[in-house]
Amino acid sequence: MKFKQGRTAVAAVALAAVGVCLAAGVLVGTGCGFGPGDIALLCPVGALLSMVAAKTLIPRAVISLVLVVAAVLLIGRAFCGWLCPVTLWRRVKEFFSPVAKREAREAARSDENQALAAGEIAAAKAASEAPSGAQGHSCASCGACGGKRNASFDSRHAVLGGALVTTAVFGFPVFCLICPVGLSFAAIALVISLFGAGDLNWGLVFVPAMLVIELVFLRKWCGRFCPISAFMSLFSRFSRTGMPAIDNEKCLETAKGVACSRCATVCTFDVNLRHPDLGELPLHDCARCGDCVDACPTQAISLRVLNEKPQSFAEAFRKARSGGEAKLDRNESGPTPIIPDLDEAPCTEEA
Repeated sequence: MKFKQGRTAVAAVALAAVGVCLAAGVLVGTGCGFGPGDIALLCPVGALLSMVAAKTLIPRAVISLVLVVAAVLLIGRAFCGWLCPVTLWRRVKEFFSPVAKREAREAARSDENQALAAGEIAAAKAASEAPSGAQGHSCASCGACGGKRNASFDSRHAVLGGALVTTAVFGFPVFCLICPVGLSFAAIALVISLFGAGDLNWGLVFVPAMLVIELVFLRKWCGRFCPISAFMSLFSRFSRTGMPAIDNEKCLETAKGVACSRCATVCTFDVNLRHPDLGELPLHDCARCGDCVDACPTQAISLRVLNEKPQSFAEAFRKARSGGEAKLDRNESGPTPIIPDLDEAPCTEEA
């Protein structure tokens, strides 16, 4: 079973389990808050907002935050990849999308990522072929020419700040009314109430409508709007466990100089594993989903228990080439690399 199917199954089973337990009356909470009474584990954003609304420290909220931070330090944003219902709804939406539309969108994304990779390969090769001890600007060594796609400003943190401010102003967690995670559990509870007690109310219209609006019009919810992922990203940057790692001796881009970037194209969370600075989100936002592992054509990617500090593409390319693994001039086991003309400098060199 591939990682994507496995993640879908896990999220579906978890959501179904919540529904069954709610229907049977044996569940003490949902994904937004689980546990009996004062020892319930709360959603981290919900915990923050509840304390802001109450204008005081709440013991179970503090405990929840500590436990969530510890989990993020251990497994990063794995919740987003494996348990979050929003990821499940995105899979459902993808399943019902027209095949031609899905293929066209993936092809466009693949072309974009391959073009970015080709530029990086060209710069790395130009730098590696420069005379030993040569002075001057090196595109591959500084990365300034291409720049970063994942900018320092993160819109998710702005949403998180807005949620805290609106809670302080209105005295209750306003964001919880529109949070798609909470709405997912609310939808289950409403359906159970409808069929179990015949309770018909406007929530049956409002809740699904909000979910549809957020999934359709806020397609980049996870990477641009979700305050839960924003909170996790503050601490996931310190996590090194369970991260995917690339074997540079197998990777087409470092070993053969072939623009590939399949890992970036299939990533649900817009992380570029091969070229971290060129992803929409930085590498520490990896959700350990495993899609890149399945997609790699040379099986060069694996999830490791403890990963080393990530290295830049220029460094990985240089090490692979110095080890004799990159045969860019003699492409013995693959098609001709699709990269820009290396006789043309990738950028203006400074003396």
